[in-house]
Amino acid sequence: MTGVRVLVGTRKGAFVLTADGARRDWRIDGPHFGGWEVYHVNGSPADPDRLWASQSGGWFGQLIQRSDDGGATWEPVGNDFTYEGKVGDHLWYDGTPRPWEFKRIWHLEPSRDDPDTVYAGAEDAALFRSTDGGHQWQELTGLRTHESGPRWQPGAGGMCLHTIILDPVNRDRIFVAISAAGAFRSDDAGATWQPINRGLVSGQIPDPDAEVGHCVHRLAMHPSRPDVLFMQKHWDVLRTDDAGGQWREISGDLPTDFGFPIAVHAHEPETVYVVPITSDSEHYVPDGRLRVYRSRTGGDEWQPLGKGLPQEHCYVNVLRDAMAVDTLDDGGIYFGTTGGQVYVSPDGGDSWSAIVRDLPAVLSVEVQTLP
Repeated sequence: MTGVRVLVGTRKGAFVLTADGARRDWRIDGPHFGGWEVYHVNGSPADPDRLWASQSGGWFGQLIQRSDDGGATWEPVGNDFTYEGKVGDHLWYDGTPRPWEFKRIWHLEPSRDDPDTVYAGAEDAALFRSTDGGHQWQELTGLRTHESGPRWQPGAGGMCLHTIILDPVNRDRIFVAISAAGAFRSDDAGATWQPINRGLVSGQIPDPDAEVGHCVHRLAMHPSRPDVLFMQKHWDVLRTDDAGGQWREISGDLPTDFGFPIAVHAHEPETVYVVPITSDSEHYVPDGRLRVYRSRTGGDEWQPLGKGLPQEHCYVNVLRDAMAVDTLDDGGIYFGTTGGQVYVSPDGGDSWSAIVRDLPAVLSVEVQTLP
């Protein structure tokens, strides 16, 4: 029977949650790498048994872990993420130089059709690729050496490359997002890049119409429409219908347009989900009510979804990588909170239940549909 595997990265380890297609009875496995920050866990679309985890610790640095048996066992693989070449400095807001530094891997994006190929987004703002199962990594230097690089700035969480989207139709097209530089697109498999931030307005930077410097929190795409992307930004929810050529705001009637995650229903390309939070200084849901907001019109008109979620005295956040969708017929939605809860809706958001509570703060949630 078809089932799901939910991969959860937390402040103190990784957890693997599995259930059949009904998504009612769950098996909780973990913690893996207990006590370590696990920024992201993701599975290969090309091999359901191949999993990747970004494990980070202040004392021992960054490790990439790989599992070839669905998370039953793990092994560390190649961890050489040295920045290639001398590319100069980027600048602080006051114009003084700051060297590029490697700190951690924020996001792992496996290839859709090759289990040995995986991309890694780093802080500071670099993109790496491995084509041999993670043993060796090569930086795609065209991104970090872009002429706008000196004007990129770290957001509150660092200058992290946190989103990687591989175009399902055009194998040479890659989208990334960097906090706080903006969104970028490559049309030649990562050799060269262009900023795609036209239409973004950010009052936090001296030039609100600047080509770069925007704090993008997350991008999402439906695989059937690779030219349509949705963005949750530091203030504003937006969409583009031309692969980033121009963005327009779709925040509409949201209670606040500040948040971190954004996701698209697996079978309904105009159905979009966000989790608004109060503000950039108050990182918790408005009015103490945990609600996911859904638009069935591709934006502008939003519906609050709170059935089964705490509706009073709740002050959690949902981080940028902590929402995912499955591909089952009825469209499951998942998210995790900084309070350690992981929720599932098996009906597209109409109702919710907790898979597990009291985990460490959740950093990432991904889901695999299993045969």
